[in-house]
Amino acid sequence: MSTRDLDGLTSWHADWAGLRVAVLGLSMTGFSVADTLTELGAEVLVFSESASEEYSRLVPVIGARLHLGALDSVPAELVEFAPDVVIASPGFAPTHPLIVWTQQQSIALWGDIELAWRVRDKVVREDGTPAEWVLITGTNGKTTTTRMTATMLVAGGLRAAPCGNIGVPVLDAVRDPAGFDVLVVELSSHQLWYLGNSAPAAQMIPHASVCLNLADDHLVWHGSAEAYRAAKALVYRNTKVACIYNKADLATREMVEEADVIEGARAIGFDLGIPGPSDFGVVEGIVVDRAFAANRATSAQELTTVAELAERGLAAPHMVQNILAAAALARSLGVEPSAIREALEGFRLDPHRIEVVARSAGVTWVDDSKATNPHAARSSLQAFPGAVWVVGGDLKGVDLSGLIAEAAAALRAAVVIGVARSEVVAAFERHAPMVPVFEVVPGETEEVMTRVVELAAGIARDGDTVLLAPAAASFDQFASYEDRGHRFAEAVRDWIGRGSAHDAGDTPRSGR
Repeated sequence: MSTRDLDGLTSWHADWAGLRVAVLGLSMTGFSVADTLTELGAEVLVFSESASEEYSRLVPVIGARLHLGALDSVPAELVEFAPDVVIASPGFAPTHPLIVWTQQQSIALWGDIELAWRVRDKVVREDGTPAEWVLITGTNGKTTTTRMTATMLVAGGLRAAPCGNIGVPVLDAVRDPAGFDVLVVELSSHQLWYLGNSAPAAQMIPHASVCLNLADDHLVWHGSAEAYRAAKALVYRNTKVACIYNKADLATREMVEEADVIEGARAIGFDLGIPGPSDFGVVEGIVVDRAFAANRATSAQELTTVAELAERGLAAPHMVQNILAAAALARSLGVEPSAIREALEGFRLDPHRIEVVARSAGVTWVDDSKATNPHAARSSLQAFPGAVWVVGGDLKGVDLSGLIAEAAAALRAAVVIGVARSEVVAAFERHAPMVPVFEVVPGETEEVMTRVVELAAGIARDGDTVLLAPAAASFDQFASYEDRGHRFAEAVRDWIGRGSAHDAGDTPRSGR
């Protein structure tokens, strides 16, 4: 067991020299950890089953060592190294042999977010303080809300960086020599689970935080829905100004009620209804803030209108909820309503998020490949009722029965893809027998979406939407959700380019 005092390592300027750190994983996150620690003078040994050629080459260059090989059991090199700290990339589940060993040995276990918080004072603001942190999590909408929040903060004159699970390691933002006023940190449930291991001296104190929503996801990684919820709830811990929650999602309100926050932190709700005195909401098509208004007891401040959002493709109900959450975070940092409106005027969604690929022959083709779980797919189906639904993939232990039963009455048909096709088809047979279901039997990856589009084009009629909202992960057939969406869009454009409009001629697997 290490005797090194870790409680004192809560500053970039602390004495990190000689600290023995085992880093698990060598993706973008793992490399940022190794690079930071070697700069601090720590002794770093990286363990990974595989690594890109670039990272393999760079690890010794920065002064760390690399062990490549199987990690299904504890390597002898790890035992011999006797680390003071193990820092794991978020892909390592609590049940992974290396994580279990670390905890059994009573070795400190951190994630990259804890390390970033400990060294957050590398670059400080003019007043000598580190950047404020705002935290964003939720089953769905995290990345869009993170981008929106950062955009609003910048429009309000603050230097802000979106980072974390969005794809930019927090450690890279912390070490950016330009410095920031605010870090807008997207957190996955995996990253939050690691924060649950933080010693009291190293627990972060965010300015504001939000859990956008909660639905079953990543159950295999966490082991249960309860463990997943507990990880998400950590986003509110020690919040000092604003705990923002979804009034339409009871779980998020309960998280705030149960959270141990800094004295004076406010609970601020949002939903699509008329807001209370400490809420954000919508009144007769106007998006308003009644939480930070000068006289919130009797008035509210206009932020934008639903009609304006519709012009920019941002008026789907779940998207308006994301906007309300982002606006609440921005307003908690003093951003004026005019800046929020300005930010939304120029905001564009990332690809594969309720993205209209094409409109042809009266049919709208929509790519929401980012809908990788039932909660996200539900939001898409509500935004496009009566759709031909392209669904399926790797279900990650989640049952689609409830979503299928709920959506059945409004569906024109379903086209089922992915490794779990039999489960999805069976769910339709049990809960939506009236819905025509077509099944795409696996072939080459290049052929899947071509067949999906052929089938959907044969089903869809004037005024219909074909909606790719798989409610499942993509890795069974595709490289990523981006790859899945890209192949769908390419197949749609190819179909339209060929001028094809004939019936695909298939008989549904089930339904009328």
